[in-house]
Amino acid sequence: MSKSKEEAIFKKLRQGLLDPLASELANQLQWWELKELSKEKSDIYPIAIIGKGSPLLLLHGFDSSFLEFRRLVPYLKEHHQLFIPDLFGFGFCPRPKNANYDKNSLLLHLKIIISQIPSNQSIGVIGASMGGAVALELAKILPKKINRILLLAPAGLTEPPKPIPPILDKVGVWFLSQQFVRKSLCRQAFADPNKSVGKAEEQIASLHLQIPGWNSSLAAFARNGGFSCSMNSLPSQPLHSIWGVNDRIITSKLKKQSICLLKPNVEEFTNCGHLPHLDQPKKVANRWLSLNKEKFLNVKRIFKG
Repeated sequence: MSKSKEEAIFKKLRQGLLDPLASELANQLQWWELKELSKEKSDIYPIAIIGKGSPLLLLHGFDSSFLEFRRLVPYLKEHHQLFIPDLFGFGFCPRPKNANYDKNSLLLHLKIIISQIPSNQSIGVIGASMGGAVALELAKILPKKINRILLLAPAGLTEPPKPIPPILDKVGVWFLSQQFVRKSLCRQAFADPNKSVGKAEEQIASLHLQIPGWNSSLAAFARNGGFSCSMNSLPSQPLHSIWGVNDRIITSKLKKQSICLLKPNVEEFTNCGHLPHLDQPKKVANRWLSLNKEKFLNVKRIFKG
């Protein structure tokens, strides 16, 4: 299969990556044809695959990419075969012109990917930020395929969808495209930005903006209300959540509401912001592996890490 324009663009971008871990993960990127998702034969979808063992699906957050998991992968790849897709309409994915950039399309994309994972085993899922809400919804519709879930500072759990009106959606996307905004958000996501954020982190936070259709797909996603959970009930699978004490992305009110919803399976890490898998990757990996061994026995208290 000839390269798509997205694959060709990413190949050039990969050569300039400043972060060695991001570069290593980028080298594991595959491009899958998902016929059920797109009518365009040239549309192929990125998914990084690395490691050995039982399958584990990693889901990134809003306006991000698979590279978000670059620091977590080294601690998990000896225990799991990791599947790390870019969510539909995000990262380095193609943006079909006639696609619906909404919750249903995003879940359909993941269902198709899971159906093509060559394993008879059920799958674990780790979801970060918006990826946490996605993980919960995916677990509800695939109860026999997904065996357990870890949420990392999940977003979109307690508020209904909030569609953004036309014009305002484009203004919002333009604002998100500004370098000073992206730099500020990148710094805000870490517990200690002066220590943790440099040119490599800022580069990764904005690299995917060079994919054609980034602005139009993000605006459509906003018009459709983004992604939020139907929180009438939690999925039946074993569930655990990790939060950062120093999270400055999710408001205090929403964090408290979400923690209340997820109790008793809640844990907080100190010296950790909105990205536990970047601020405390080894600790996140150790927690997943220990919970996996324990089959996620219910924890009856909030941990303090």
